[in-house]
Amino acid sequence: MDVFAFREELVADYERFSRSFTTIRAEDIRLAVDEAYAAGRFWPAPLIQLNPNFVAGGYIDELVSDGTLDEDCAKIFRVKNAGDTLGKRLRLHKHQADAINVARRRQSYVLTTGTGSGKSLSYFIPIVDDVLRRMKAGAPCKGITAIVVYPMNALCNSQLEELVKYLRLGYGEGHEPVTFARYTGQETNEERERIAKNPPDILLTNYVMLELIMTRFLETDKAVREHAAGLRFLVLDELHTYRGRQGADVAMLVRRVRERFNDDLLCIGTSATMASEGSAVDRNVAVTNIATQLFGVSVNADSVITETLEPVTVGDTPMDGPNLRRAIEAGVPSHPTHDELSGHPVAAWVERNLGLEDQDGKMVRISRPLTVVEASRKLADTSGLEVDTCRNYLAQFLLAAYHSRDDGGRSFFAFRLHQFISGAWNAYATLEAPDERYLTLEGQQFKPGDRNRPLFTLCFCRECGQEYYPVWATLVAKQPDAFVPRDLSERSNEDKDVLFGYLMPDRSGAFDPTDLEEQYPEDWLEF
Repeated sequence: MDVFAFREELVADYERFSRSFTTIRAEDIRLAVDEAYAAGRFWPAPLIQLNPNFVAGGYIDELVSDGTLDEDCAKIFRVKNAGDTLGKRLRLHKHQADAINVARRRQSYVLTTGTGSGKSLSYFIPIVDDVLRRMKAGAPCKGITAIVVYPMNALCNSQLEELVKYLRLGYGEGHEPVTFARYTGQETNEERERIAKNPPDILLTNYVMLELIMTRFLETDKAVREHAAGLRFLVLDELHTYRGRQGADVAMLVRRVRERFNDDLLCIGTSATMASEGSAVDRNVAVTNIATQLFGVSVNADSVITETLEPVTVGDTPMDGPNLRRAIEAGVPSHPTHDELSGHPVAAWVERNLGLEDQDGKMVRISRPLTVVEASRKLADTSGLEVDTCRNYLAQFLLAAYHSRDDGGRSFFAFRLHQFISGAWNAYATLEAPDERYLTLEGQQFKPGDRNRPLFTLCFCRECGQEYYPVWATLVAKQPDAFVPRDLSERSNEDKDVLFGYLMPDRSGAFDPTDLEEQYPEDWLEF
């Protein structure tokens, strides 16, 4: 797929859709709206981001070999699918391996990494390992070992599918080495009864349902509470969503869970960036303070785990203007290999301007993503070529780098476009003749710089596109004396001398107010 072409199709479809509801008869208004659409007012240039390359943390098999994980983890955590239930061995990222080691020390921790970094494995692997070890040691495991809390059911459902992939594929339903279930309010009575009678090792829920589990007197909730006695793990996914009053509620909930089930509970939080100001040390201190407040237990700075990234391009690849210009003028390489791209000047420029930056001596995701337009201009400024030339080359180069795969099927550059689209809303104008009125699509009360010229909402006839203004009319001696703007839906006013109505400009004299039946649609009239 060409994602750049797809983006153009997407915004073109949206333009046709959003404009299909309104016909505009007045030329000045139509031109103003046309200009807004042509300028991309409702869909700014997309942001572009590279998926970074994570430092490897070893294969699951290696962690089994050195005793970090139970031997069955090597059979469970594999890259599987419906056609290959045995799967291939799984390679972890360094931050995932770091999280597993912290969990083995029974320390609460927070993992702050970006999208697509495999945060869920950082807590599912330690939980599964703990259940397996205690079962083999003969410890009583009939109960809930871990409760994983998600802010939204959609995330919960997604992670349920991940557990199916690891714990059910290759084993079959009912033969899972470690059991799991969802308890969010989406379940049938039969499913809730099953959980009450046969508690899973891992319970997936949301914070509202966990609150209900802790407080309701339904038999199923009472049973879940009994099965959670001795709970060993509490996971809060998307930790950054718990702030303000909601954060305080969740912090109190965690304390009640700890008090009710196990004061020595291991708490785990996962999150995107939670702090962006200051040095890496300052950010870690800020995260530990937040986590300590939420978990109700001290979280050390060395228990804040961040992603470790490495570049895919060679460090000394020249990115100066002449080299970039020569590379661009030579054209996009045809079917390039990873080795060819790793030393390409444009690849090095892309990685350092759209993907990674050096912060406190460590490679991190770039703090401010660029739009496609900004990146094209920046490349043009450096290379001395035209912006359009750089934009076309950049798009084709990124697609070529994406389609270049290594032996493991990994793209040289996996990248994303973030396209924001806003709703097309109202147009506004001053109450003046078409060649004099001020037009804008920005919602405001007055023409900028002139508070004597209020702005009125423009509405349009669905049949012919004639514009009209919803207004409040102040009556003097039962005749309209002054007009102020009104929302189309507003029709009642406490002042009996203020009535709702509409004003329609008619400079050509096409409207005859004395011939009501001919001038108005029949369903507008009351006889």
